Amino acid sequence: MKECYELSDIAADQSALSIELDFQQRQKSRHRATTACGQELAWFLERGRVLEHGDVLRCSDNTLIQIVAAEETVSQVSCTDPHLLMRGAYHLGNRHVPLQIGEGWLRYQHDHVLDAMLQGLGLVVECCQRPFHPENGAYHGSGHSNGGHAHSDGHSHDHDSSHSHEH
Repeated sequence: MKECYELSDIAADQSALSIELDFQQRQKSRHRATTACGQELAWFLERGRVLEHGDVLRCSDNTLIQIVAAEETVSQVSCTDPHLLMRGAYHLGNRHVPLQIGEGWLRYQHDHVLDAMLQGLGLVVECCQRPFHPENGAYHGSGHSNGGHAHSDGHSHDHDSSHSHEH
């Protein structure tokens, strides 16, 4: 089993191994998985680091492993009205939903309840298979994770939480 302890600043070339991971797997600081060619791999990274598509892990034997963002089931919200799209983003953010933002669209991990909420606002929601690259969030780089999000008041919860906070 190859063990990886750091990200490489070297771009992977054609000969590098690759591993396809969904967003949940890319959030894990300690994880075991198998590369596309069947090589077992384990990584041990700093907490709060989310692996991005194109990142390269350097293993203890100097093997380079390129991260590929897997397609996963997501909901994509499209709208030509920027104000309405911002309202949708506000409501998703209010529920602490990891969110990918593009020009004229939003993307989040599929959830039929959220889909219905946004459709009720007048937005078009499509369930599809796409790589998911949510925004890192306000705490990225300060030791906080964007998945499950930690707050400065010392508690964390998943995106289904409904209690309010003072930030």
